[in-house]
Amino acid sequence: MDSLVVSNHTAVTEFILLGLTNDPVLRVILFMIILCIYLVTIFGNLSTIILIRISPQLHHPMYFFLSQLALADTGYSSSVTPNLLVNFLVKRNTIPYLGCILQLGAAAFLGATECFLLAVMAYDRFVAICNPLLYSVKMSTQLCVQLLLEVYAGGFLNAFSATIPFHYLLFCGPNQINHFFCDFAPLIGLACSDTHIPVAISSFIAGFIVVVTVIVIAVSYISILITILKMHSTEGRHKAFSTCTSHLAVVTLFYGPSPPSQVTRTKWCLCSTWWSSPC
Repeated sequence: MDSLVVSNHTAVTEFILLGLTNDPVLRVILFMIILCIYLVTIFGNLSTIILIRISPQLHHPMYFFLSQLALADTGYSSSVTPNLLVNFLVKRNTIPYLGCILQLGAAAFLGATECFLLAVMAYDRFVAICNPLLYSVKMSTQLCVQLLLEVYAGGFLNAFSATIPFHYLLFCGPNQINHFFCDFAPLIGLACSDTHIPVAISSFIAGFIVVVTVIVIAVSYISILITILKMHSTEGRHKAFSTCTSHLAVVTLFYGPSPPSQVTRTKWCLCSTWWSSPC
């Protein structure tokens, strides 16, 4: 293990990602499956961005935020998946300390950005259905740009809270990460120094992001549902529902079976902080 001596401690300069499995046959199968999913994801997101960009009829706030979501999802997938694919092809997948922290920061930034974008898109649907006459005023170009800047600021805050602690923590023991990428929980578990304060701060910020975005989405759709139920036209109800189903599907997939990194990190951090042991 590459190392250097710092204050009578051995500081880790690289980590070993153990990946998903050591079975050679299963590694090949998973490589092919994940590669296909990754290529479809990239192609689909880039196609969405290009289509929205070149189609004047799609230059509306809903599609503007959809293109940003596709962009964030492309970056989010690319921050983790290429290294995961490499892990299937090599016997010993090492990643430098700085590279590991950058990967963690990118995943935290883009994961939180997707959370905020889903919340903004829910608000956009709320305004469109509950206040259709004021939609063009409330969702002006200036407001959309301002919301987007706030979204990226929130993503940066999450990335900052996830990566800054590792500037002060010392890693002097095992350097094997039992994961397929440099996530917060397995990394913090390898630290030799006290982790209670950075874990508490990071868990608070990640938890705040998740709770706030979920509340915005929930309140928006409760208001939308109430408005739809008050509609007398069956066609109007169907049209209103159809504008929300795709977004609801994305929200369900994002927060449901495949929770974002910050959701998992929040749970782990809260358990570590309150009970001083990982869940």
